[in-house]
Amino acid sequence: MPGTNRQLDGALAALLARRESHGKLRRLTKPLAHCVDFSSNGYLSLSTNLEIQEQLLARLQARVAAGAADIDRAAGSRASILGSGGSRLLDGNSSFAEEIEARIAAFHRSETALLFTSAYDANTGLLGSVPQPGDVIVYDELIHASVHDGMRMSRAGRKIPFAHNSVSGSRPGAGAEAGDGRLGRQSENKNLEHVLGQLSGREGSEDVRSGKANVFVCVEGLYSMDGDVVHLQKVVDAVDRCLPSGNGYIIVDEAHSVGVFGDDGRGLVCKSGLEDRIWARVLGFGKAIGCSGGVVLCSSTVRSYLINYARSLIYTTSMPFTSLASIEVVYDYLVSGRSKPLREHLEELIHYTHCQLRAICARQRPGQLMIRVQEAPAVSPIIPVLTPYPRALAEHCQRSGFMVRPIVAPTVPAGSERIRVCVHSGNTIEQVDGLCKAIEAWVRQNHGAVERDERRDKSKGLGEVTKTHNVLSQDRPRL
Repeated sequence: MPGTNRQLDGALAALLARRESHGKLRRLTKPLAHCVDFSSNGYLSLSTNLEIQEQLLARLQARVAAGAADIDRAAGSRASILGSGGSRLLDGNSSFAEEIEARIAAFHRSETALLFTSAYDANTGLLGSVPQPGDVIVYDELIHASVHDGMRMSRAGRKIPFAHNSVSGSRPGAGAEAGDGRLGRQSENKNLEHVLGQLSGREGSEDVRSGKANVFVCVEGLYSMDGDVVHLQKVVDAVDRCLPSGNGYIIVDEAHSVGVFGDDGRGLVCKSGLEDRIWARVLGFGKAIGCSGGVVLCSSTVRSYLINYARSLIYTTSMPFTSLASIEVVYDYLVSGRSKPLREHLEELIHYTHCQLRAICARQRPGQLMIRVQEAPAVSPIIPVLTPYPRALAEHCQRSGFMVRPIVAPTVPAGSERIRVCVHSGNTIEQVDGLCKAIEAWVRQNHGAVERDERRDKSKGLGEVTKTHNVLSQDRPRL
């Protein structure tokens, strides 16, 4: 056995070495205490909100006090604030959990809600159990990994991608709606309407045309890497046009859009007034909401079905009181309207940050594209800064006191590497100015080295992979 273990470890080490040689090796890192946060997904800065923290501590202390009183009356009956005791189908359910679900459903204008331990589990549970043999799943090519894992578990007969955020138009496969000013990614996939038209056309499936087979269309409200927002009304219209039998069902992952968009942070679906047109929504509490966990917003029938068939719910220990209480406290804050000033400040920072980054792009030397930022105004807190040297730029920013992370393939398609600037309501104009000064300083310091390196690569006939391991590689962070 020891020899066998060494043999397997050797094979795994070889795979890791190959990934490292391509500059794609992932490592766990710790947030740097001295750095200003421009990386995390806590867009409203609620997890560090003192008012919310104080309210949560008060709830926990009240729970402990109530448990101490109960123990005097009945041995072993003390309420726990730690573990939940099991899955929700065994000992992990509670009136408290069901009350929170009802409150979440009402806030987001949904019939019902079902809590999961994460939005990842919610997606895998939903996609892994609902689609039946013969059904089809159509999904945005940049959809989250959890949807892909749910599709792998699914019994759906076909899974078909469509070009990112491309719903209709004369340029299928362009990866963006015409005129939206996005970063110009080209895609071999067709747009959504083209895919749905093929499915329901004469050359497609009779089961789809007749409505016997269901078509599930999966999109995200806000895409976490590009920071763009789905054209949700266009998606609804395309499904209605192409699937007149009423067998098209739209699933929106709102993990990144909840808290940011809509009245009091209700999300993009509510902002668009499409609550009755979206079959299911998956919300994540680990981003703008500042907690942990996830929820599926759906009909009471779908909720009952998930309780019976979603493996990520049935076989997972349910959330403890601490997690439930944190969700309750944050929703108290949202319902009260107190988050409105945070979103207003966030919108101002988003506009200001994008303008400053675009100004840096305009000041670059002609033909020297060290960084690139979309021309169209930013519509979300996520602003990608494309660069061939994301690791070097990220490390420079961190040394300057600003936490940003490099995003490289395979997390994003090769050729679209970037740093991901995430703006938060807790940030200030001065902090944004500091980050932008650090980015521009890096551009000025390194443009000469890049020119020399590109001339060297060209003379040797080296390709893009080698270019990412040029003289700047000595500055790459070990992330």
